[in-house]
Amino acid sequence: MAEATSESSVGQETVPAVEIENLTVSYGPTPALLDITLEVPQGLLVGIIGPNGSGKSTLIKSILGFKKPDVGEVRLFGESFERSRGRVAYVPQHGAVDWEFPITVQDVALMGRYGNVPWWRDLTAKDKQLAADALKMVRMQDFAKRQIGQLSGGQRQRVFMARAMAQGADILLLDEPFSGVDAATERAILDVLQRTKESGRTLLVVHHDLATAAEYFDRLILLKQRLYAYGPAEVVLDQELLGAVYEGQLRVFRHLHADAHLPAELGTGKKPSG
Repeated sequence: MAEATSESSVGQETVPAVEIENLTVSYGPTPALLDITLEVPQGLLVGIIGPNGSGKSTLIKSILGFKKPDVGEVRLFGESFERSRGRVAYVPQHGAVDWEFPITVQDVALMGRYGNVPWWRDLTAKDKQLAADALKMVRMQDFAKRQIGQLSGGQRQRVFMARAMAQGADILLLDEPFSGVDAATERAILDVLQRTKESGRTLLVVHHDLATAAEYFDRLILLKQRLYAYGPAEVVLDQELLGAVYEGQLRVFRHLHADAHLPAELGTGKKPSG
């Protein structure tokens, strides 16, 4: 496994936001993840890349506590998930949500507060203000009364990020937030991710586009059942590693070669030599 040797200056806290140690997760007899070990410092924007079926979503589910490991453990800020569950939130894929449900943008943001309020108590003015602040942070405050189904794909992603931030989460896990959006919307979502990181939160993002991975993330996790590499783009986007993980079937844009210092073959769809 390739590993970064220097710590980013972004994450100065001594306790990692996420620690994964010897994690193995299976569906029946087939392991989806095998002996994964890594640490994510606080305050980083980290991309999770790999081909379809490589274990990216399983990794997210394991961090969330949705999938119990066969072996190994996940710690958040040095504690078990049971002790830190309120510090992590999930932003689902666009297609995983019923967009016809009659609920407003404000209602979605307020959902983030329900886990902090006893069932017998109504939301307080402070809860409502935290939800409003979260919508403002993602620049969706002007859409507060809009029905969620009337929004664009990128706007919906931003609203669900607001819900996660209203929850008070310090770690946000996002499953392909750029999927199915145009270039302008993708840049708007990236801006929200960067601003969220600058607020001190840690973000792990499942991402499928190698052409933008080097530009968007502080670090990358390269998965295919095993952890092939973890570190900055210049470590992870390596010809041999990508050739092994994608088995010579990479489809990336030509500028990936220039941006990430990769051989030209990887920008043309040809099978890498060597």
